[in-house]
Amino acid sequence: MDLTGTSVIVTGAGRGLGRAYAVALGTAGASVLVNARNDDAAALVVEEVRRAGGRAEPAVLDVGSAEAADRLVARAVDAFGRLDAMVCNAGIVRDRVLWKMSDDDFDEVVRTNLRGTFTCGRAAATFLRQQGDGGTIVLAGSPSGQRGNFGQSNYAATKAGVAAMARTWAAELARADITVNAVVPTAATRMASGIPLFAPYVEAMERGEPIPPVVRRAGAFGPPEDAAGLVVYLVSPAARHVTGQCIGVGGDKVSLWSAPLELAAAYHDGGWQADDLAEAFQAAFGANLQPYGGQLPDIPEHPSVVAARAAAGSQAPAGPAEMPDPPVPAHAVAAGATTA
Repeated sequence: MDLTGTSVIVTGAGRGLGRAYAVALGTAGASVLVNARNDDAAALVVEEVRRAGGRAEPAVLDVGSAEAADRLVARAVDAFGRLDAMVCNAGIVRDRVLWKMSDDDFDEVVRTNLRGTFTCGRAAATFLRQQGDGGTIVLAGSPSGQRGNFGQSNYAATKAGVAAMARTWAAELARADITVNAVVPTAATRMASGIPLFAPYVEAMERGEPIPPVVRRAGAFGPPEDAAGLVVYLVSPAARHVTGQCIGVGGDKVSLWSAPLELAAAYHDGGWQADDLAEAFQAAFGANLQPYGGQLPDIPEHPSVVAARAAAGSQAPAGPAEMPDPPVPAHAVAAGATTA
């Protein structure tokens, strides 16, 4: 895939998925504005992009405000002469169950993940429309935003909002030939080391051991680089027909998430009263009630965990329903992947 002459902003590119996106785009020949929260992280990724063959410049700031978003667009245009794509990847997690989540926990995640996506997307769309030759906006979704997840009221709400923005912006920007899609990644990032099921695989990967095929497939779990090809594709001319989609990626798996659809309907002359619903609800909708909350994938425990438990003579660990507040919820993999 050749992206020579393509100018891209990647927010939250200092580590994890954002770094992988930036390097992959550079490898394809793109010019990349690397946004990170500190100078050292930005400088390291800029150097990686340059070594990969792309042009790169740093942009050290926190996303969230309109001023920050406008600065990113202006910096990219000043450095590369134009803007072709915005990858809104920056995000944070502040995981707590509902009754323990503070206002600050909620507001900080909304500011970065939802407002930051909005302000960066708006700034990019405004410039791309004025530039007049189309473009691409890629947003960072999450499985948590598609189905909810224990301990992530704030994060799941922002990622559900991101999915809604992808579909809305795709409709609003279609006439300007600007595509908008949400990537829904799972990856072995810093946050994944806090998930007991995945932590040993992350540690093994850091030692240079490959992630087993069953985990790569059933768990859609691999290094961040596994997800980067999707972003390169979405930015490329080959994906001009793809817009308004939420696309899952991780390990050996790529998937397409459905938009919310009306599954069943019932009718009652004169409208529905509570007694009517009590009588008819199960018959009309019982077979279509939807699952909720994230589920851990059906993958084997790492051999080191099995061996350690056998040596200690202990039983298998409690299932998710028996666990206390999780240190990192099941799909905080994706949350960590988007951390700036």
